Amino acid sequence: MMKLNKSSYPNVNFCLRCGHALQIDSDREGKIRPQCPACGWVYYKNPVPAVAIVAFNDAGEILLVKRKFEPQAGEWALPSGYMEINLSPEENALEELQEETGLLGKSSHCIGWHYGNSPIYDKILNIGFRIEITGGKLQAGDDAEEAVFVSLNTLPQIAFASHRKFIELET
Repeated sequence: MMKLNKSSYPNVNFCLRCGHALQIDSDREGKIRPQCPACGWVYYKNPVPAVAIVAFNDAGEILLVKRKFEPQAGEWALPSGYMEINLSPEENALEELQEETGLLGKSSHCIGWHYGNSPIYDKILNIGFRIEITGGKLQAGDDAEEAVFVSLNTLPQIAFASHRKFIELET
């Protein structure tokens, strides 16, 4: 378990509520956190939630995208993305599916979750969903360079540990 200290908060300098300079000190729980002495706002460093989609076509091939942007640009992954605050995890999964692949779907079930490191946000909590394809046209979009169905026998290296875990759980 990582213990929070002053070095855990690089570039966290000003209150998002009132703009005052933050002080990094123990909070009422005894945990080191940036706090605003002017308005009392506390900065909580939480993992960023994300979703990943496992989907197969009628031939039993898995849907993958080649990432256009970092992290892991040019690498293969499941369709995925950081969650938006106005959407539920399932709604986020369906939106990412459509944005990255042009396909429509419905949620079959939640595969599970994976807690791990992120090169952008320190920690990430990724939720995997099994999605049944219901329509649309396969085409790369949004932040996907390519979108393809691939045989499990010829699966390329998958960029993220969470995606590898979700694939393993669903095959």
